[in-house]
Amino acid sequence: MGKNQSKLSPEQLADLQKNTYCELLTVDDLMSDDPLTYKGFLKDCPSGQLDKAEFSRIYKQFFPFGDPEQFAEYVFNVFDNDRNGTIDFKEFICALSVTSRGRLDEKLKWAFQLYDIDGDKFITYDEMLKIVQAIYKMTGAMVKLPSDEDTPEKRVDKIFRNMDRDKDARLTFDEFVEGSKQDPTIVQALSLYDGLV
Repeated sequence: MGKNQSKLSPEQLADLQKNTYCELLTVDDLMSDDPLTYKGFLKDCPSGQLDKAEFSRIYKQFFPFGDPEQFAEYVFNVFDNDRNGTIDFKEFICALSVTSRGRLDEKLKWAFQLYDIDGDKFITYDEMLKIVQAIYKMTGAMVKLPSDEDTPEKRVDKIFRNMDRDKDARLTFDEFVEGSKQDPTIVQALSLYDGLV
C-alpha cells in the first residue's frame, strides 16, 4: 500500500474503514501529521514500509528504561501479516485497531498469535517463557511484581498451572481464551495501544 504515494486513494480509505475500527476516519484524518496517520507513517517510513529495526526504535520510545528489542520483534512478527519482513500502513493500522479497539475475542486471537511464536496453533511453555522474559526485560524495574511472579519462570509456571487443563505442557486456543478471561494480565501487553487509534 502506498509505496512512495503521499495520499490514500478512496478505495484504500474504504478498505481501511471496512477492515478496522476506524470506520469514522476521513481522508483529512489520515493525512494529518500524527504518526498514526498515513502521512505521519510516511514521514517516519518514507518507503511506506516499516522494518524490524525501525519498529524496535519506536518501542524504545515507549520503554526508555528497559530493553524492548526482543518483545518488539515478537510483536512485529504478528503485525507483519503477509510475512514479507516489513509492515505497511494497512498492516500497521489493522493491528493497532484490533489491539486498541477490538472486541475481547479479537484481542485474545491476536495475543494468542503473539505467544504462539512458531505458529503451530499451540503455545508451549518455552514460547510463553520467551514472551514473558521479553516483557520483563522491556519493563525492567518499572513494575513491582508479587513474589509468585517476580521472575519470568514463576509467572509462566503460574500461567500454566491455571491454564493447561489437560497438563500436556502446551496451551490450545480454547485453554488460552478461558485462562485469559480468568487472568486478564495475559493480554496486558496490548494495553500499550489503548486509545492510539
